[in-house]
Amino acid sequence: MNKSDLAAAVAGSTGMSKSQASEAVDATIDAIVGAVKKKDNVQLAGFGTFYAKHRDARQVRNPRTGETMMSKAKTSAAFRPAASLKDI
Repeated sequence: MNKSDLAAAVAGSTGMSKSQASEAVDATIDAIVGAVKKKDNVQLAGFGTFYAKHRDARQVRNPRTGETMMSKAKTSAAFRPAASLKDI
């Protein structure tokens, strides 16, 4: 399922037009992305939690040359599913 399929499913279950549902899906995704950028957690009951995960710098190897080097520390988005979603 892609974003347009999700918008069509939302439109079908809520009675919204497809364009309104698409705007609602886009607004939801933008809100989640904005919160994770601010390193806030987004908890959706029965679905899961989106959060920012910090990754420390670490030693990596270039597969082409075999040279070892240090990668930079970074923060990435992560998702932890709720127990009810795991059971499916």
